[in-house]
Amino acid sequence: MQIGELSERTGASRRSIRYYEQKGLLRSHRTAKGWREYDEEAVNRVLNVRELLASGLTVEDILRVEPCLSMEMADFMSCSDADHAISMYEERLAVIDEKAALLRRHREELVRRIALLRTRSGADGFEEVLRKARGTGRGTGPGQRA
Repeated sequence: MQIGELSERTGASRRSIRYYEQKGLLRSHRTAKGWREYDEEAVNRVLNVRELLASGLTVEDILRVEPCLSMEMADFMSCSDADHAISMYEERLAVIDEKAALLRRHREELVRRIALLRTRSGADGFEEVLRKARGTGRGTGPGQRA
C-alpha cells in the first residue's frame, strides 16, 4: 500500500509516517517510480507507535521494543521482548513522576507568591487567598496541604 492508504487506515498523517520511517520505527520499499510502498504489517506498526507515543513514551523508548511493533497491541503486551517493555515503561514513569513533582513544587510556589502579593495589596486575608488559590473548600495555612 502507498503512504496515503496507510495514513487513512491508521489516522496518522503522511508526515508522521515519514518521520516514523526516518527514525527506524517503520520500513518501506520504493517502487520503480520512487514511491514508498508499505506491507500489511505497517498498519500495526503505525497504530502501535501512535498508541505508545500517546501514552507518554518517546521515539527513543519505542525503539527499544521495535521488534514487537508489528504485532497487534494485545499481542505486543506479551512480546518475547516484554522485559524491555517493562523497563521502558518503568523508566518513563519515573521521568513523568519527577516532572509531576516539579510542577507541583512550581504550583505551590506560585500560589504562595500570589497570596503574598494579594495580602500586601489589601486583598483578602492570607489564609483566604491561599484557600482560593488552591481551589479548596477549607482554609489552609502556609506549608499545610490542602
